Amino acid sequence: MKKFIYTIIISIFLLYILIFPQDAVQAAALGLSLWHEKMLPTLLPFSILSYILIHSGVLDGFARAMHRLLKPIFPISSAGVFPLTAGMLFGFPMGSKITAELVSAGKMTREEGERLYCICNNISPMFISSFILNDCLERPDLRLPTYLILYAPPLALYMLQNRRRHFASPLEATQKKPTSMSFQIIDAGIMNGFETLAKLGGYIVMFAILAQMTMLLPIKAPLAHCLFLGFTEITNGIAYTAKQSLDFQAAYPMILAFTAFGGLSGLAQTSSMIKETGFPLSRYFQTKLLATLLSFALAVLYVSH
Repeated sequence: MKKFIYTIIISIFLLYILIFPQDAVQAAALGLSLWHEKMLPTLLPFSILSYILIHSGVLDGFARAMHRLLKPIFPISSAGVFPLTAGMLFGFPMGSKITAELVSAGKMTREEGERLYCICNNISPMFISSFILNDCLERPDLRLPTYLILYAPPLALYMLQNRRRHFASPLEATQKKPTSMSFQIIDAGIMNGFETLAKLGGYIVMFAILAQMTMLLPIKAPLAHCLFLGFTEITNGIAYTAKQSLDFQAAYPMILAFTAFGGLSGLAQTSSMIKETGFPLSRYFQTKLLATLLSFALAVLYVSH
């Protein structure tokens, strides 16, 4: 059955590209432009460095020091400090990638990894402030409340779901000595970084075409098109929604809901990052859906008051 569904989806893609080649090429070019101009220069260096920091052990001492500060208020091990921070600061999908690498390297338990990757995969503050607030909504004054609306719900959900748990990383239990830095680790980090970004580029292109395909749906209501685009691929969805003649009280909560969820494109990219660990994607989807509903509700309350 799954094979049949995949065959149908691929056939629809091929037919669309053959029947509407100009639209398909335009969508693919837009996706590649986003990947080349936004993701490659910002995520590639950090992807390489994160691999080196994890596998060389350089980060372990800093993580333990930060853990002593966070431990009283946040249920997390010292190994979880890095993906939590990176997922908030450097953006999607680095949080899930780093969590998967820590579990694979034996520096984080699988149980903590399954729970943590659901909430540390967030859109970066740079994307929110520059693209969403400055370029699309032209409301840079909303930076602080927007950060709170998007980042507070996943953190609160994690704290509520794990308030009675204590996560101890394998590194703390075994007192492993850090691996010395070497060119072999650096080479592996570079290859890992390029492989990761190449995968993300492919997903962005495919979902940019899929987002363009949704414009063919026989739906006249602009609001419905906004929803289809936004929950398919957030960049196109946010830009399209901002261009519609919608009241700010309607557009702002919708755009933040798209951002909190990350789109089907984000779901596929996350699945690619964690496939070696076997984390259940259903837990991620459920957590993202709850966080999306909470962010939407908070945004509605904010604009209405």
